[in-house]
Amino acid sequence: MTDGLLFGLVTGIAVGFAAGYLGGIMVLEKMALVGDALSHVALPGLALGILLGFNPILGGFAFLFVSAVVIWEIGRVTKLSFETIVGAVFTLALAVGILMIRDLDALEAALFGDISMVSLVDAVLAVIVSVVAVSLIRIIYKQIVISMISEELAISEGVNVPRINLLYLLLVSLVVALGIKVTGTLLVGFLVVTPAAAAKNLSSNLFRYSILSSVLGAISASSGIFVSSYLNLPSVPPGPIVVIVGVIIFLATILIKWKTKMNI
Repeated sequence: MTDGLLFGLVTGIAVGFAAGYLGGIMVLEKMALVGDALSHVALPGLALGILLGFNPILGGFAFLFVSAVVIWEIGRVTKLSFETIVGAVFTLALAVGILMIRDLDALEAALFGDISMVSLVDAVLAVIVSVVAVSLIRIIYKQIVISMISEELAISEGVNVPRINLLYLLLVSLVVALGIKVTGTLLVGFLVVTPAAAAKNLSSNLFRYSILSSVLGAISASSGIFVSSYLNLPSVPPGPIVVIVGVIIFLATILIKWKTKMNI
């Protein structure tokens, strides 16, 4: 196993686990499209990093961070849903990013991922950030669930709903930025949505659901990277393979749920 593959696997497992855990909340809140669309907002930041010669991931995260704050503020002021605001922003960001990146190889890596570019520093950072993100979400998980049930109830319980929403958006942005090298901006939203959707098919309570979302996220990312490495096709980036493996897992959970219902 090469160092690049090892670092890519570590990054994929860490990001897949964290993305699955955070994505579980998005699926429950019926905000799945937000997680997918938010990932595209990073592209102009990646383009700036490529053009100016600094780490593109830092540029992507900076753009995601600022965009998350702007989206949160617009939602707070206008009371529009996150889906509406993100939908208005992400297509513009995608178009601007594509126009800014003239190097086709760099554009492909930004859109679809390139684990050969993952370093030891990237892998260590992914593990640390993923642990921090999951830990913070665990602390506010109950408050988020209450807010999902009823915002008025959450306020009566002393929950600062806007602040909780902002923290959640920032954590999702951070995990999405880390996952870009593995699956790219076009596909990293998959890790936030599909593992959680698969876990929902197999879960009977919130605890099981949150754990399964994380585990399936890690399995999807690591299995996809393994398959991509095994195929050894230089022209095929890992992102699409990760998605295909994850979708196969999702379809398998649908079959399991269907068989379970047929046996009742």
